[in-house]
Amino acid sequence: MRLFQNASTLNQKLIFSIILLSVSNMANAACSALYNHQFSTLQGEKINLCDYQDKPILVVNTASKCGFTPQFEALEGLYKKYKDQGLLVIGFPSNDFKQELSDDKQIGDFCKLTYSVKFPMITKTSVTGVNANAFYKQLSAKTGQSPSWNFFKYVVLPGGKDVYAFSSNVKPDAVEIVSKINSSLK
Repeated sequence: MRLFQNASTLNQKLIFSIILLSVSNMANAACSALYNHQFSTLQGEKINLCDYQDKPILVVNTASKCGFTPQFEALEGLYKKYKDQGLLVIGFPSNDFKQELSDDKQIGDFCKLTYSVKFPMITKTSVTGVNANAFYKQLSAKTGQSPSWNFFKYVVLPGGKDVYAFSSNVKPDAVEIVSKINSSLK
């Protein structure tokens, strides 16, 4: 009798595990390819873009030693102003244009101490060419535009159907960007 009870318990655990795996796979399947990316941040956290597919996202490639670096202030300002309404501002430090510090700790310290950056900053990555990370490759393909310099921006509207590219010269708080974001805030 005890053998049958153990077998029954084992079967229940197996069925429960299969159900959990199925639910997990359905959640991942519900995440569109554009959002199906996970990153580590300079702040030591993990970020899964699937968690943000129903929110507007402002994506920017950054560099600590660039003439556009003061745009961190406007980026942080937008993040503070709109994060509770659903906006994700996310930075991708890159040395593709030879203006980024050498390691993630230096970049994180610079962003925090110089500009009080609290929005998620991803570990140093490539955003252009064949070495670009997969997310940036998708953004470039979707818009037909790759970053031509540091602080190039993308606005990804909920669902990823609409993605807009903005040059480095367009400030993060410019009307062109804020109007796109505002239409999707809660």
